[in-house]
Amino acid sequence: MLLLTVVVTVLYAALARRQLDLGHLGGYLVGLGFVVSLLGSVLLHELGHALTARRHGIGVRGITLELLGGYTEMDRDAPTPRVELLISLAGPAVSAVLGAGAVAATLALPAGTLGHQLAFQLAVSNVVVAIFNSLPGLPLDGGRALRAAVWALTRDRHRGTEVAGWVGRAVALGTLALVVVLTLRRALAPLALPLLLLVALTLWRGAGQSIRLARIGRRLHLVDLTRLARPLLPVPTGTPLAEAQRRRDEAGTPDAALAVVDSAGRTVALVDPARAAAVPPERRPWLAVDEVARGLADLPTLPVAADGERVLETVRTHPGAQYPVTAGEDVVGVLHIADLAQLLEPKRKTNT
Repeated sequence: MLLLTVVVTVLYAALARRQLDLGHLGGYLVGLGFVVSLLGSVLLHELGHALTARRHGIGVRGITLELLGGYTEMDRDAPTPRVELLISLAGPAVSAVLGAGAVAATLALPAGTLGHQLAFQLAVSNVVVAIFNSLPGLPLDGGRALRAAVWALTRDRHRGTEVAGWVGRAVALGTLALVVVLTLRRALAPLALPLLLLVALTLWRGAGQSIRLARIGRRLHLVDLTRLARPLLPVPTGTPLAEAQRRRDEAGTPDAALAVVDSAGRTVALVDPARAAAVPPERRPWLAVDEVARGLADLPTLPVAADGERVLETVRTHPGAQYPVTAGEDVVGVLHIADLAQLLEPKRKTNT
């Protein structure tokens, strides 16, 4: 953010000095004003998404602002293609209205004045945000609209996401090609080159993430915690780590999760595999399992009947290595994130 702020401020300051006959300090202030107006435009754009989502009963967890765009985090996906389309178009619509008003103000104010320049800043900010986000490829809003259209035609949300993701990659390559052409023609300011390259890279990565999520979504129906969760091997509190591991090896269940139980036999904690593996072998006979375990109160739990979407939402909301699987008040198994990743992305290398 700081680097982009400096780049945009310097680029716009040069333009402002030519237009308004300002000194260096005045030009930089106007350039910084453009950065502020750009962030404000992005905020209003994202508020368009957020308020439209809330109007259709979808909760909003927060808005993340960046100089090149923003992101509105919702608590669930749109239930229908129509709602998806309305939410996706709300942001560009807000930017277009603000841009039109700013263009009208720019035309009405005398050229060469500070008011004219400020209006011009707002016009450029909102028009750029509206046009850029309307391009038909994820992760842009135009890509979300394309996803809604494909979803409506095929009745398959994941297919819509994948199609819009591949179009997003094409948009990223098109942006890169534009950068190359402008550079060869020397029509691109030196400081603008890294900015546009960053835009192309951001688009490519976002599109790739969308394609990946679509492929994961197609496999969510395979999530069955009764089969995916690893079994438990209960060990009393205070048991040395080496002894607990020996019991697990003798039981012939090397993948079983070590569950620390109290005197009543209730599971109170789970041994953290990473912390246990970090203990040197010579110390394991003298270290109690409690020292490398996490209490159940600190771990998000999953009901054994939870479907794939709920499991994935829990993992996104509470990132971790393992999740207790419960049936009522009893812990009946442990879901390891590596096992879930292997199921959802079998071709992707994971660490066990």
